[in-house]
Amino acid sequence: MKIYFVRHGETDWNKERKIQGQVDIPLNAFGIHLAEETAKGLKDVKFDVCFTSPLGRARHTAQIILEGKNVPIIDDKRIEEMSFGAYEGRCCSKEQWDVPDSFRKFFDDPEHFVPAEDGESFVDVKERTGAFLNWLFHREELKDSNILVTTHGAALAGLLNNIKGKDLSEYWGVGVHKNCAVTEVEVTDKGSEILSENQVYYKDEVKPW
Repeated sequence: MKIYFVRHGETDWNKERKIQGQVDIPLNAFGIHLAEETAKGLKDVKFDVCFTSPLGRARHTAQIILEGKNVPIIDDKRIEEMSFGAYEGRCCSKEQWDVPDSFRKFFDDPEHFVPAEDGESFVDVKERTGAFLNWLFHREELKDSNILVTTHGAALAGLLNNIKGKDLSEYWGVGVHKNCAVTEVEVTDKGSEILSENQVYYKDEVKPW
């Protein structure tokens, strides 16, 4: 089994550094462009199935990458973005910080991050993304398949934190992946191996988080 994990293309809220979470913000024109360039980079991969977050920005990214290919796209809430509850829609840029100072732990101390009352913790996201991986890795009928998974920054970091077997303190790994960055993972009877991480197929400059 070979899995291609892709973070969705850019949205206006990404550009404005607003916390999206589970608000269904669409791709902007640049985000569509990034997905189209990624589709060109993956054009030779024969995908058998795609699992996507139900949120439109992830699903649209999948549709662009798979355009013209007869590949089923299946929604799975386990790879939906982290819920930020009351913080969703607020800005977390240095210039227009609009959340409690304690939110800084989201970036630099995930182990001790305390979510909004109606939001998710990193433990919550790691558990549900881990459950998705455990389910996917044991799908016997997919063991020889190429699989596309389109998801989000925090959810993708949770997926990779599970694959790497790292502690919650190392949740972010190499950092938030760029929009439409691709991470390739091979799964065999011996386990899972990351072949490449956070690879982009476009020449455009995308500012890191």
